Amino acid sequence: MDTLDADLDTPAPPAAPAKRSRALPRDRINGQPGFVLHSYPYKETSLIVDMFTRDFGRIGLVAKGAKRPLSKLRGVLQTFQPLSTSWSGRAELRTLIDAEWVGGMLPLERTALLCGFYLNELLVKLIARDDPHPVLFDQYVATLNQLAHNEPAQIVLRKFERALLKETGVAADLGRCAGSGDPVEPGVVYVVDPERGPRPARAADNWPAVDGQTLLDMEADDYADPLTQLQSKQLMRFLLAHQLGGAPLNTRQILIDLLQL
Repeated sequence: MDTLDADLDTPAPPAAPAKRSRALPRDRINGQPGFVLHSYPYKETSLIVDMFTRDFGRIGLVAKGAKRPLSKLRGVLQTFQPLSTSWSGRAELRTLIDAEWVGGMLPLERTALLCGFYLNELLVKLIARDDPHPVLFDQYVATLNQLAHNEPAQIVLRKFERALLKETGVAADLGRCAGSGDPVEPGVVYVVDPERGPRPARAADNWPAVDGQTLLDMEADDYADPLTQLQSKQLMRFLLAHQLGGAPLNTRQILIDLLQL
């Protein structure tokens, strides 16, 4: 995987363009499960909050007065905390009415915390606003729990990255060759075209070369093999860079420098 305090406090980059149009939700939503992905100051006492919700996807909310000392929102709008949220409005930025801590999750610490910020940065940069992804939301919750329980970050992050590409419709079937449809075979060296999928490697290729077994393991969400862990890291870095258009991921670079993830 590819600084912290300064970068994480800067405004989030513009949202990725939506792949399809969706009607904005109705005027008022109550009790929607959600997580804060990112927030930044708005005027003197308010915040703009980028929230990932289960049924409405990534949305922008104005939390009026959230920076005031006596605001009930002041201590609630924290990353990696499960919230029950209510808002109103149809504009791109809705108005946050209420947010309550739900509980039930361990806090992220040390390496897990850095990994959590990496997940949030991926979601902010790759998920369009107002595009629901309930399956990905559930995967996000499961991933946070796995990180909090110190499950191997190499494996947990690869599974989330793969789920993210699947949910955004850009993950090819890694079990079959692009074009021919031939099954991928263990022991054969492949490259993965970011737009089409796997094909046998050629001498002139400069894309990451991976063994067929690695692709089959990734398709099955099985990362037990150390070679699969190594090659899947290189492959996912390549595929995500393509989807990001070369835009850097600040948290990935931190993790690379510290942990070689």
